[in-house]
Amino acid sequence: MASSQQANDGTDRPDLVSGEGKNSKTVVCQRCGSKVLCPGMAVFAEKELFLPSMRKKNSLSTTEGSEDGDTLTAHWFVDDMYTFENVGFTKDVGRIKYLICADCEIGPIGWHSLDDKKSFYVALERVNHA
Repeated sequence: MASSQQANDGTDRPDLVSGEGKNSKTVVCQRCGSKVLCPGMAVFAEKELFLPSMRKKNSLSTTEGSEDGDTLTAHWFVDDMYTFENVGFTKDVGRIKYLICADCEIGPIGWHSLDDKKSFYVALERVNHA
């Protein structure tokens, strides 16, 4: 199933990334449709990051020893947390905070390292584009 998602992700990418390398569409939550990022606010970045499987916030912080998830490479990069329209953060999991939808609390949709205060990544496969 993951391979079909990656193939689908690759075919949609030209429609999602502007000539300047930014998101050309609004980034929204897959579950509730809440707006995460406005168009033109994030830069496309390829970085290999592991994200646990999608679930509600209260079970995310207990997944430290779990290997259940995906290694994703296509992300929207944001350098300021106030750029987001609607995003929440989990409790620290090691040196990482996971990004979740602030409305329905599903996630993780992205990743933030506590060692780098200016880097936030939202996985293209974990969000929709409108």
